[in-house]
Amino acid sequence: MDMTANPGLHVENIVKRFGSLTALDNVSASFRPGEIHAVLGENGAGKSTLMGILSGFVVPDSGSVKLDGEPVPVGRPFDCKRTGIEMIHQHFTLVSEFSIAENFAMSRLPGLVGASNVSERSQPSLAAAARLGWEMEPGRKVSSLSVGAQQRVEILKALGGNARVIIFDEPTAVLSPDEVSDLFRVLRQLRDDGHVVILIAHKLSEVLSVADRVTVLRRGKWIASAPIADVTERTLAEWMVGELPAPLPKRSESNLKRGVMAVDVSVLGDRGETAVRNVNFQIQRGEILGLGGVDGNGQLELAEALVGIRKVIGSLLFESAAMDPAKARIAYVPQDRQHDGLAMGMSIEENLLITGHRKPELRSGPFLRFAKLHKWSKLLVKRFSVKANSPADRVAGLSGGNQQKVVVSRALDEQPDLLVVVNPTRGLDIRATEYVHSKILEARDGGAAVALFSTDLDEIYALADRVMFLSRGELIEDAGSESLFGAKA
Repeated sequence: MDMTANPGLHVENIVKRFGSLTALDNVSASFRPGEIHAVLGENGAGKSTLMGILSGFVVPDSGSVKLDGEPVPVGRPFDCKRTGIEMIHQHFTLVSEFSIAENFAMSRLPGLVGASNVSERSQPSLAAAARLGWEMEPGRKVSSLSVGAQQRVEILKALGGNARVIIFDEPTAVLSPDEVSDLFRVLRQLRDDGHVVILIAHKLSEVLSVADRVTVLRRGKWIASAPIADVTERTLAEWMVGELPAPLPKRSESNLKRGVMAVDVSVLGDRGETAVRNVNFQIQRGEILGLGGVDGNGQLELAEALVGIRKVIGSLLFESAAMDPAKARIAYVPQDRQHDGLAMGMSIEENLLITGHRKPELRSGPFLRFAKLHKWSKLLVKRFSVKANSPADRVAGLSGGNQQKVVVSRALDEQPDLLVVVNPTRGLDIRATEYVHSKILEARDGGAAVALFSTDLDEIYALADRVMFLSRGELIEDAGSESLFGAKA
């Protein structure tokens, strides 16, 4: 049966190789109007390559792409855009110092240069905002917007043109539960308006709640396509990985000692406001304290205070001299691996040296011992299963999961006394998530006091031994309800 006989976006027998790596191996799929079609797969499964082909950024070695029966101008992103294919990237393509209206207008320019009537060119996107029930302040700078609001600007940029196909690349990775719910409302509205909606995702529960159809890729091959009503979370997981990871081990009870205690701790935010207000808690050695809540309620400020980035008002008391703040080994996994965790233009080895340069065995006085350094970095890459040709590879060329492994390996090169992690698996696939979780548990079982900050309820309850929630800068004991995730600052 000819797939192109029906309206929609159709790919047939797509092959794409990068050197000896086959990223896509004879992949075919159909994306129909009036459907939300989720594309699943682990990091490296071929999702990004396929979406790059659909949006014109990658040229396939063979195969065809057609929209409503007409060939898509593959390899020409501007022409693909004019054809009606838009992609909402995970890392936004906004000019932060421009206003909302200027970003809308810029996306409608016919080329890279030329005068623009901002008011006129921004009108289609502002009209789309009204249809979707989103209030926009056209003159407001993008840099002043929350992540969720910036994503709305990205979506409205796409809807200001003649979008027939809209590809969403991991759109929920940095959103709060309320923002995810609103995004899903918009996806359904776009579907009902007759758009082809393609959703790249990792969270299976989200896919099951919003998608109409799902396609799974594994190691560059098409595995299955099915209506969402015909699959379960377990089915999708097995299609993605071939076999499910072993269950995470539970904590072995022992005589736990206090690792760190916060007494009437307050922390100021970037604008001088009180972001964390008089919180009290303790984390024992060999314990994970889960700290949940919606982003913006003081989680980042408290995490940075625990690791010494922000000043503490109040007291942080450590268990013993070995846990003196000046002497303790405090490890930190920040929430944004690309902006806060890694120097993207540098190599894996150079990123490991950010903390590794302090290791006495790698130094001779003020000088690095390069032979020992190279050996150490190779062992670390192997120990933490970072998929790279060598430690000399740039971290920018790694998948998100392997970038996170570099951050985690640097933090856990040695057993920490205190481990602070913030949304450690945001945007990761099943295997990478399971790997990072296992390393957090290893640190706990080795005697670390672990502070796990996460907006993902499933992650909190899967890992934490005790759970508390931050709401408007104050700590609340776990009430066993998701309602706390709806509290916004």
